[in-house]
Amino acid sequence: MALTPSRGLYLYLNTLRTAMDDEIVTDNEASILRVLANALGVYPSDTATCLSVVRGEEKDPFADSEVDYSGHHVGDVATYQGALIAALDDEVISEDEWEMLNHLRDLIGLQEDQHGLIEEAIRAMEEVDENGSRRLERLERFNTVCPYS
Repeated sequence: MALTPSRGLYLYLNTLRTAMDDEIVTDNEASILRVLANALGVYPSDTATCLSVVRGEEKDPFADSEVDYSGHHVGDVATYQGALIAALDDEVISEDEWEMLNHLRDLIGLQEDQHGLIEEAIRAMEEVDENGSRRLERLERFNTVCPYS
């Protein structure tokens, strides 16, 4: 089934490409991809087709598109925050996950101050969330591995 180009699909496909750099999607990467697909409005039935596009088995729906889906759009910060929290809540965060998040951050053009606001929100959740302390430890690791340059 052909995919219909959209902003959400564009972000999902590009993030999936990063996940597939090593030709394998780990359970942790799949977790982030599920969160992203849901947040971006990519139907579960389309995710298999997306994988085929990334593998070169299906035509890229953006190959002939005249619409520019890149850059920063409304809702991007919330989408990134959801993906970041999903990664932080994993027991083990792989370097591949960090790379996916860093790529998504670059892809949507997230500004350093926006990332700072997300960090503040995550820090504020520490006291009211059972995963808060571990999430903060992982956030510090993410900031070390993928600092803003």
